[in-house]
Amino acid sequence: MKVEQRKILPRGGLSLPCIGMGCAPLGGLYQSVSDAQARATLDGAWEAGVRFFDTAPYYGYTRSEHRLGAALRERPRNEFVISTKVGRLMRPDASVRPGDDGFAAPLPFRPQYDYTYDGVLRSHDDSLQRLGLARIDILFVHDIGSVTHGENDEQYWRQLIDGGGFRALDELRASGQVSAVGLGVNECEIVLRAMAEFDLDCTLLAGRYTLLEQAALSPLLDLCAERGNAIVIGGPFNSGVLAGNGKFNYADAPDAILQKVAQLDAICRQFHVPLPAAALQFPLAHPAVASCIPGGQDLAQLRQNLDWFATLIPDALWTALQAAGLIDARAPVPQGAA
Repeated sequence: MKVEQRKILPRGGLSLPCIGMGCAPLGGLYQSVSDAQARATLDGAWEAGVRFFDTAPYYGYTRSEHRLGAALRERPRNEFVISTKVGRLMRPDASVRPGDDGFAAPLPFRPQYDYTYDGVLRSHDDSLQRLGLARIDILFVHDIGSVTHGENDEQYWRQLIDGGGFRALDELRASGQVSAVGLGVNECEIVLRAMAEFDLDCTLLAGRYTLLEQAALSPLLDLCAERGNAIVIGGPFNSGVLAGNGKFNYADAPDAILQKVAQLDAICRQFHVPLPAAALQFPLAHPAVASCIPGGQDLAQLRQNLDWFATLIPDALWTALQAAGLIDARAPVPQGAA
């Protein structure tokens, strides 16, 4: 696969690169990242041909947006796609400390959930100012759903429905201020629920359709393909377990997960294919999937991701994985390699 490959979103026609860069690590997720390191990574991504960047106010408590904007403001605006998120307003708070929410060096702003009409519009405007850009291409509703909100889930869902959050997204899209809107979540059920209420252009789905798990195949991805809700795959390594860090869903991977990863790895080794290469390329075979955005904490990690993305994978590998019952027999697989 080549870094310049693109897919056209069924709704709205935005041209989206098939490989992008998730910028949560540049907000210092789990490990501190210096300004110089972040800038070198972003400059290296640009030189390598990466043209899709995803961020959020939450990442580093606004640090990721600041860093990404500083790097992209110098680039031709028509040459890249940028997505960010709404759902959290960032309020000044001097009590913020290193390690809050897993960010090593967050800026002094505390996230406050707000999915209302005014909250969505305010979040969009705030992100434009932090990025220093006049336009954001894709706006995702961040972390709506029970996985994040638990017993408060219905309260925040009503903010989208009754409080005008979806209406604000629709107005931003209709006015041309953004090209596409959708959800940015780690769960499937909330996407189905949202699709029953609102026309989503694309959804950033983290960790739920990967080489490790394909429960999202049906009904979610089937319906997305039918309705034109393009999927952007976040977390293609399931928090890193498919890339060798032992983490799954942001925590230490349980034994059952580690055992399956070992089985996947063993078959990949038979074909001399790095497991992370298979993990990056597998989701893109599904017709509902438009892009995959692994994170990049430094230049070496970025280059490794791009090398994995470009690795030639024989068709026989996918056949072997399906024969072993390690990937769903219904899942489309990449085709065309020797």
